[in-house]
Amino acid sequence: MQESRKELTTQLIKALGKIIKTHRQKQNKTMYKISAECSIHKDTWRLIENGLVNDIKLTSLWKIAEGLEMTPADLIFELQNVVGEDFSLSGL
Repeated sequence: MQESRKELTTQLIKALGKIIKTHRQKQNKTMYKISAECSIHKDTWRLIENGLVNDIKLTSLWKIAEGLEMTPADLIFELQNVVGEDFSLSGL
């Protein structure tokens, strides 16, 4: 049976959260420090890292990438490598 769009979105958000957490930890930054640097509330950062958000705004993703000292494209590319090139939310 095919996974629902909600399940796929959850899988995508959780994978992104793990990537973000890994990069933050590699930089030895606390959530508090990096969220302050990025102008993102620490509770929001925590929710994103734990994959507990419904979706992420493009502006938030951009701020996160900058805080992790990477481009948004690099972050998305890494996410695509984790979920696989065949991953699709459209079900096509």
